Amino acid sequence: MTHLGVIGGGGWLAGALLRPALADRVIRPADLVLSSRSGQISGFESWPRVHMTTDNAILVDASDVILFSVRPEDLDDIELDLRGRFVISVMAGVTVEEIGERYGARRIVRAMPNACAEQRLSFTPWFATDDVRPSETDFAQRFFAASGQAHLITSEQDLDYFTALTGSGAAFPALMADAMIRHAVESGIDPDTADLAVRQLFLGAATQMMRVAETPADIVELFMEYRGTTAAGLSAMMEANIEHAIFNGLTAARRKASQRRT
Repeated sequence: MTHLGVIGGGGWLAGALLRPALADRVIRPADLVLSSRSGQISGFESWPRVHMTTDNAILVDASDVILFSVRPEDLDDIELDLRGRFVISVMAGVTVEEIGERYGARRIVRAMPNACAEQRLSFTPWFATDDVRPSETDFAQRFFAASGQAHLITSEQDLDYFTALTGSGAAFPALMADAMIRHAVESGIDPDTADLAVRQLFLGAATQMMRVAETPADIVELFMEYRGTTAAGLSAMMEANIEHAIFNGLTAARRKASQRRT
């Protein structure tokens, strides 16, 4: 059975990934060690056999797999010898080359989950170095699949793009949702009703797009062909070049994701 040690186990992302994995028995509680500065981590009360520590060296000694879930700027404070270990990283912008140089690891998986992991709705692209063993890729797939859609990619550079595109979680849709709620309120709709209506709209739209064969472009074209109220709204958004604003946002996010390795 895999013994997993999570450096930064007290962070929100670690918890969002680990709780579904524990619930699905991808990991046994007794085989999980979490480290944090305090050594006391909430959110795991349902699994009292999970071990917690402040000492990363103890965590490494007890683990077959080491998962880094810390901010990239915290790496300078973490000195470990991970030669011969299987390492998983969910840190944005930290390449497998840098992890290897710092810690001596060669068997490395990099992944980019998002904040929807707790709801088991993350899209998590992941990349593995050539040295990673088949049993380890199997563990990585099962671990990330517990919190949503896990997808193996063959280019590490693509992780920078996915950091921008899907690593944002709900943030970009939330920006549009907020604008729709504010417009509804300015149009006289009760704020609570506007909030409820838009949340349900986005839930329904996301569910529909996941379940139908048509692409998002097909759906837009279908409504445009009706030439009704929705077509009028879509036409106005297109004339305002909403696509340009979205492209600019994703380009800026991708540029930020790439800055650490340039």
